[in-house]
Amino acid sequence: MSDRRLKAETWIVLGLSLGASGVYSLVSLIRKATEPGGLREQTATLNGSRDTREAFDFIYQVLGIGFALVPVLLALYLLSLDPVKESVLRRLGLDARRPRLDLGWGVLLFLAIGIPGLGLYGLGRLLGITTQIIPAPDTSYWWTIPVLILAALQNAIVEEVIVVGYLMTRLKGFGWTTWATIVTAAALRGSYHLYQGVGPGIGNFVMGLVFGYWFHRTKRVLPLVIAHTLLDLVAFVGYLVLGDALGLT
Repeated sequence: MSDRRLKAETWIVLGLSLGASGVYSLVSLIRKATEPGGLREQTATLNGSRDTREAFDFIYQVLGIGFALVPVLLALYLLSLDPVKESVLRRLGLDARRPRLDLGWGVLLFLAIGIPGLGLYGLGRLLGITTQIIPAPDTSYWWTIPVLILAALQNAIVEEVIVVGYLMTRLKGFGWTTWATIVTAAALRGSYHLYQGVGPGIGNFVMGLVFGYWFHRTKRVLPLVIAHTLLDLVAFVGYLVLGDALGLT
């Protein structure tokens, strides 16, 4: 397949997924920044309720998670068409060859990113460049925590497979240098978090640099999926549990 067709393919995949999210996120940032009080007075709800009726809220949540994974399947399918001998899962390091090692590295990456991330969020709020982030819905049901767990896994799979596995593989195939590839993928990651404010955009850009360099050195996405899932689990479920205990939700 020619570079021209592969570049068109890449734009289509991004346009159907996180590239579109980046554009909407930038518009959201501008809107929030120009509201009275600026970003300091704005909120960003990550997993809001989708309907006032419990049954339909559940249906919409599950459908949203399922359909969000379709671009991942598209990206994996397109990569599988490349003329290489390795399977696409082995090529991206999504196979189960070394589960214990992947889990261990995933936990270490989670700690390396998560702890500084909390400090950066607090600093961003203090400087007024970060919105108040609300990770969990106001109303919780018996299924809320299982759905939040699925949402955390979905976010991790979508972002790490598309931004790291797919995009970096394609950019390297176009002849881009290693650091141009890593920085571009990190910039995309930062862009679709801008709806949370400038601080999270910067924080996720730095996270993207770390994750991109990891993939460059190890060729394994699975530890990144594990680390990202843990980050979102702590944010989503931790907020809901602590929020209930402290009367915040």
